[in-house]
Amino acid sequence: MPNKNQLDTPEDQQFATQVSKIVINAPIQKVWEALTKRGEVLPFFFGSVLETTGLAPGAPVRMRTPNGKYTGVVGEVLEFEPPRLYSMTFKFTNYDDPICKVTHELKEVNGGTEYTLTSSQIPKGTKTESQMKQGGPIITSNLKSVVETGKPTFMGRFIMIMGSLFAFMSPKSSLSTHWPLDKKVE
Repeated sequence: MPNKNQLDTPEDQQFATQVSKIVINAPIQKVWEALTKRGEVLPFFFGSVLETTGLAPGAPVRMRTPNGKYTGVVGEVLEFEPPRLYSMTFKFTNYDDPICKVTHELKEVNGGTEYTLTSSQIPKGTKTESQMKQGGPIITSNLKSVVETGKPTFMGRFIMIMGSLFAFMSPKSSLSTHWPLDKKVE
């Protein structure tokens, strides 16, 4: 489902696009606030903490472990239109894969808010493609659960526990000292 926010072009078949969509039984503002919360654990993003200098185009984004020692995802805000659109470049720090793009879109619908997570310009055949294919449905279902019930799904809680237990095994390339907010991600 190509749109103006997608980086890849139809003729460029070396990239994948993945879309996960869900309806959340909550007002759009409540979903937006959960999605863009900074400085605290986000259970739907695998227990990461969003750090940025500000959510505005050009601002750096880092998804860090709660203790700040490791950074799992880095990127830069591309578009930010509250409470409907948040788009950013995206790179896993533990892979040497190229940058891709992640877009969060919210739309008011009967019964709540439709949340669409679109990952695009993902290089086909990469570890990033595999991880994002698994992650999209987990993120959408956990965001729904967190907003509606105040807690993540069982799978979300399990992933957060396992992540904290095995954080010490994170590669040195993911140390936050390698990913300061003032470092441009290429």
